[in-house]
Amino acid sequence: MSADMDFEKTATRVSLVSIAGNAVLSLFKLLAGVLAHSGAMISDAVHSASDVLSSIIVIIGVKLSVRAPDKEHPYGHERFECVAAIVLAVVLAVTGLLIGYKAFDSIEGRGTQPIPGLLALVAAAVSIVVKEAMYWYTRHYGKRLNSASLMASAWDHRSDALSSIGALIGIAGARLGHPVMEPIASLVICLFILKAAYDIFRDAMSKMVDRACDAETEKSLSDCVLSEKEVRGIDRLRTREFGSRIYVDLEIRLDGTLSLYEAHAIAERVHDRIEHEFPMVKHIMVHVNPDGK
Repeated sequence: MSADMDFEKTATRVSLVSIAGNAVLSLFKLLAGVLAHSGAMISDAVHSASDVLSSIIVIIGVKLSVRAPDKEHPYGHERFECVAAIVLAVVLAVTGLLIGYKAFDSIEGRGTQPIPGLLALVAAAVSIVVKEAMYWYTRHYGKRLNSASLMASAWDHRSDALSSIGALIGIAGARLGHPVMEPIASLVICLFILKAAYDIFRDAMSKMVDRACDAETEKSLSDCVLSEKEVRGIDRLRTREFGSRIYVDLEIRLDGTLSLYEAHAIAERVHDRIEHEFPMVKHIMVHVNPDGK
């Protein structure tokens, strides 16, 4: 199975798990919010429901990003994954603003503030556990695949878990005789959602402008190249992130007395070693410089 096919299959599976989990969880929280008269829990349910749309956006972005290069896009379509992450951030921001508006409306006294029932507390506690588990599950595969959209989805799960903590505190406060605590909790949920949207947008935009890899990755690449015994040094190593993939431009020094065939064979071994040890690297250009020492 090719790297692109494995990437698409794994990312789609993770997203489908997220869709199923969020659909069940959002329905449960919505019912709990309605039956227990909890505005904060209804807001939290809306957040979880928006995660279903987010996962669908991830699936679409992944399917577009793994399309083979064509005449108009000779370097592939990996940046579609970043586009998906940006769309996800916009959806999150709109959801957060709507929840925040409703919270302000209640705080200013234009909405009713009934005392929420015990079921809302139970729903908040269940949501915290489930969403935190979904965060770690999605984060694991997002890290493994170096996927911007999956990492965005993971942080979306984490923001939902944090917002459920806010809902839990607000509902508990309202049940203790402070009804205003619940709309305040909804306002806190709004802030968590907007912060997650900003972080996702910033990360996706940085990958859209050919950002270099982090220093640790470049050091690992250098060590890999220098492990080839015929390589006497590295004159230049440049990297750029292209969606979820990495492009590498490399200049190595070899013995100047080697034949062209020998130098080419060494460059091929360096190329193949990097591709084997760094699956996220899509393209490597290896240039050979003569070393007269």
